[in-house]
Amino acid sequence: MNAPAGAPSSAVAADRIGVLLVNLGTPDALGYWPLRRYLREFLWDRRVVDAPRLRWWLILNLFILTTRPQRSSRAYETIWNRERDESPLKTVTRSQAEKLAALAAGGELGAGDLVVDWAMRYANPSIRAGLEALRAKGCGRLLIVPLYPQFAGATTQSVADKVEEQLAKMAWRPQLRSVPPYYADPVYLDAIAGSIREGIAALDFEPEVLLLSFHGVPESYVEAGDPYYHHCVETARLLRERLGLSEERCMLTFQSRFGRAEWIKPYTDETVKALGGRGVRRLAVATPGFSVDCLETVSEIGIENRDFFLEHGGERFAFIPCLNDSARGMEVVRHIVANELLANWGPSEA
Repeated sequence: MNAPAGAPSSAVAADRIGVLLVNLGTPDALGYWPLRRYLREFLWDRRVVDAPRLRWWLILNLFILTTRPQRSSRAYETIWNRERDESPLKTVTRSQAEKLAALAAGGELGAGDLVVDWAMRYANPSIRAGLEALRAKGCGRLLIVPLYPQFAGATTQSVADKVEEQLAKMAWRPQLRSVPPYYADPVYLDAIAGSIREGIAALDFEPEVLLLSFHGVPESYVEAGDPYYHHCVETARLLRERLGLSEERCMLTFQSRFGRAEWIKPYTDETVKALGGRGVRRLAVATPGFSVDCLETVSEIGIENRDFFLEHGGERFAFIPCLNDSARGMEVVRHIVANELLANWGPSEA
């Protein structure tokens, strides 16, 4: 009997540990059609937009996908990695996986026979492709690493849903684990606080206010039990402690709202405008909920919200980059992966 496509050969024992880093996703190219394909997959996910399917199908296909792809493509042009012809999210997530693989090869994850790959929840490289690659390399144990510090149904749970869906389609049942939310992990918090201090020290001005801007979700999701808002609040509180800042000097806000529903507040754009209007002249913004810089950080915060602040009376604005694949960022990834490997499979089994 022939082995299923993608299955490891008999010469490879399916006992290796596969680590799959997963981030949100990015269009495959610039232009209307690549953005339409990406947005359709993203916005059709019930975890992202929980609306009656028929009504939402009509809105999505007859209205949103006729106009939004072109606008989104123009925004992506402002951040596009021209050398690789891809978005920074893809460039940096690939680099994170390569650096984690090097750490694994050096024995710094406490595991022996370990394979690292990466995937995007939407578009490419797909979760299915990542799972198939790990199975082909003889991995019988999988650790999924959603690169979201705070849990949300629209991010962390959506990754879990997709992994389970694809494993079922592949008729494959490896031992499966997933990294838990790490919003209060001291290593993550210290890395973010250190990055903020370093970013502010490099400026030629001292911010009067620091915003901690997280991606928003609809209020209805939180009311239904999603812990995301509370995770963000706790992250902000713990960062203030490390930075020695009050709530007035270090404010929590939420960005990237979509549609007409009420989203969790306060909104980043409205806060930025209000701060400028009430006399704040120097502002810095950090985005602790994003592990990698992307459209929502570089363009929405670094360009759009900068313009809002200057238009409303502000004078100096700084966006502090995400951890990305920096030494601090990789220490966070190494730490959460190594902890989970040790907790689940231990040094003797790994």
